[in-house]
Amino acid sequence: MKKLAIAAFAALLSLPAFAHDYSVGALKIGHPYSRAMPAASPTAAVFMSISNSGSADRLLAASTPQAARAELHQHLNDNGVMRMREVVGGIALPAGGTVTLAPGGLHLMLLEVPKQAASGERFPLQLQFEKAGKLTVEVKVESGMAPVHPAGH
Repeated sequence: MKKLAIAAFAALLSLPAFAHDYSVGALKIGHPYSRAMPAASPTAAVFMSISNSGSADRLLAASTPQAARAELHQHLNDNGVMRMREVVGGIALPAGGTVTLAPGGLHLMLLEVPKQAASGERFPLQLQFEKAGKLTVEVKVESGMAPVHPAGH
């Protein structure tokens, strides 16, 4: 019984190691992830949620050794055609709100990716916020390729 209690306690202590949430100031970043892409793809996307329990802030930029550059992007319906466009001026994070970066909406676009990460791998991503400053998160690569958007990127 004592061994079981020790094992349970050890498992409880290790839970934070499996957590995939990050905080900086009043911001909480939840589950940053990317989807596995074909090896030859020069791009990838990163998704997450950003909850803000403080005053309004803004996600200004991102960078990662996984890509030559990262851009803040959004999907737009342009006369019936879905297109991706860079978000100029950053992504607003309203006070007391949550912004979700998800497929088909706001996301971080990784460009000039020299080598795609495989499902199960992780890579660092630094986020730059207007007020909260910089935070490095670990992006988990999940299986299931992102939807293809043939025109307008």
